[in-house]
Amino acid sequence: MVLPHETFAALAGCIRGDHVADERFVAACVARLQPLPPDKRDRLALAVRVLGSRAAVLIAVGQPRRFAALSAADRTRCFAAYGHSALPALRSAYEAVRRLVLAVHYADPDVAASICYDGPMHTRLPRVPWEGALDGTPRDDEPVARGIAHRTVPAPRALPRGVVRGTESTGDAHRTADAVVIGTGAGGAVTAARLAEAGFETVLLEDGEYHLPADFTEQEATLTAELYAEGALRTTDDLSVALVQGRTVGGSTTVNWMIMLRTPDGVLEEWHREHGTVGMLPADMRPAFERVEARVHARRVPDDAHSANNRIILDGAAALGWRASSAMINAQGCIRCGFCGVGCRHDAKQSTLVTYVPHALQQGATLYTGAHVDRIELRERSAGERAGSGATPARKRVHARVSGPSGAQHRLTIDAPIVVVAAGAIGTPVLLQRSGLGGGGVGNWLRLHPTTAVFGRYDRDIVSSTGIPLSTMCDEFSLWNGSPYGFWLECPPMHPSFSAAAMPGFGAAHRARMATIRQQGIVIALTRDGAERTHSSGRVRAGRGGAVSIKYALTSADRARVAASTAAAARLHLAAGAIEAGTLHTDPVICRSERDIAALGRLSYGANRIGLFSAHVNGTCRMGTDPATSGASPDGERHGVRGLYITDGSLLPTAPGVNPQETIMAVAATLADRMVDRHAGITRA
Repeated sequence: MVLPHETFAALAGCIRGDHVADERFVAACVARLQPLPPDKRDRLALAVRVLGSRAAVLIAVGQPRRFAALSAADRTRCFAAYGHSALPALRSAYEAVRRLVLAVHYADPDVAASICYDGPMHTRLPRVPWEGALDGTPRDDEPVARGIAHRTVPAPRALPRGVVRGTESTGDAHRTADAVVIGTGAGGAVTAARLAEAGFETVLLEDGEYHLPADFTEQEATLTAELYAEGALRTTDDLSVALVQGRTVGGSTTVNWMIMLRTPDGVLEEWHREHGTVGMLPADMRPAFERVEARVHARRVPDDAHSANNRIILDGAAALGWRASSAMINAQGCIRCGFCGVGCRHDAKQSTLVTYVPHALQQGATLYTGAHVDRIELRERSAGERAGSGATPARKRVHARVSGPSGAQHRLTIDAPIVVVAAGAIGTPVLLQRSGLGGGGVGNWLRLHPTTAVFGRYDRDIVSSTGIPLSTMCDEFSLWNGSPYGFWLECPPMHPSFSAAAMPGFGAAHRARMATIRQQGIVIALTRDGAERTHSSGRVRAGRGGAVSIKYALTSADRARVAASTAAAARLHLAAGAIEAGTLHTDPVICRSERDIAALGRLSYGANRIGLFSAHVNGTCRMGTDPATSGASPDGERHGVRGLYITDGSLLPTAPGVNPQETIMAVAATLADRMVDRHAGITRA
């Protein structure tokens, strides 16, 4: 990929609101794009060329000149016109370049310091009351630390036995196993731990790397590029929704914000009624939830542990008479540093990295990191199985590749009768399609919990980069207008690079908003999408040359809910005492009164008209009884392929309507028990 240098430098200067970007900044942007697949890097370069072209400038401001040849004032006018263009392609290009430039700009430590960002907590003492350990005696019924000194050095820990890093590979390798589990997140790690515990020779494959506590340096920009799929630059094809998924051992559980919520009873009943799930009604799932919560030390956050940001939920809801509560999080000894999104340096977050994966290794499993799985090959069935007898499914060969110490690509192949795909709701359908195992519901019914945010400006410090990220939630509208498809409100952290890319606008106006980031609180509004049950609003497809297509569009029902959730978030801010609340529309709508909030329902919520993102990517291989509309049976087995299972978020029949971590873990635990029972007599490899 080659960025058109002159054009990109001019665009970057306009977006940052300063002079034309220098060589160093352009090089930093190119480096930031390296985690992206080649086709997406090429599309970004194309976006730059389009925005810099005479034709685009003519369409935007009526001048047949290149963008780089415009005056500073005309560049600002032209770039703003791109953001409001009636042409979706121009709006997409606008967002692609805007987000990249702002993310890289605010990753610069000097720029972050200019907005009074405190940076990593392990390099300093706590500066606000909601950082660090609490006073008092430690208690097991809490997830937070009490009565301990501030930690600056993580407990030393060696790489666990059984971990084989891809960088240690010296050549092609082939082996056998009883079971191969692809992915180490909420679904894969839980499944692998159960299989290994039951005596199955289990191999885990993870595309990302294994990180020890000291590796989590709390450097936002560096770790974001390292720990997230596509360096946290993954989006839908039209860039209208940013998709935030982990790519490391532990998957998204290593980088998420810890909230633990059980699947609502009504959702479980809907899955049984409309999708034919078996043994997953509320009474059936209660023991599974309890097992998961015990393993990950899920405990409710005490009232004295909330950050100022999370107090917005509690205080605003109380003033409005809405339902809100402290949340349960999977943590033990949390010191409230606020850096959960880039891994836990203190081993407090009880992600699968420190719970289920170590348990699987202790039970004899082997974990290969840096192992990218290309395809699954179905091997010839035995004569006994063709005759319908025998307990062992057909052998499958998993083809993966790893990069050795010199960067050379080596092949890793594993033969096993049981293969579990838990590569996430993007990776799982793509792998199945590339293996010739797609079709039917595979890749369809993508559900995202489309999420937007409302920023509130206060007359006091909120410092939302600090404290426990999601320690409260408001579920007043989980049942919206009598429908089980509603929305809920939470408060995430704000660190400079990610926040700058999410914050709407550019230039001087954007810089002014970032300058008040310490006084800004943030409320995210998450919608349970899919209210129009028969409509598949999103889909994932494997393309040529490794390309992946992700399409998603809000339905009219979803747009109504996103609009209502935006209004609710703004109303919550004002009730909590905010001076003003601003939306993520291309030109943010500033609300200071109920009249301003009422106007939000008349705005556009179309593609790239408002900022949307999602860390809840589900549904592309959903459970069901009909192979035409589902990817797996109610036991999680791929339709028509005995011994090939799916146990990640792609398996969920609908959007769960809550943060899905606990749902995925409990479903995986339930299905893993069934696998063990079904294949108890399997022949050891």
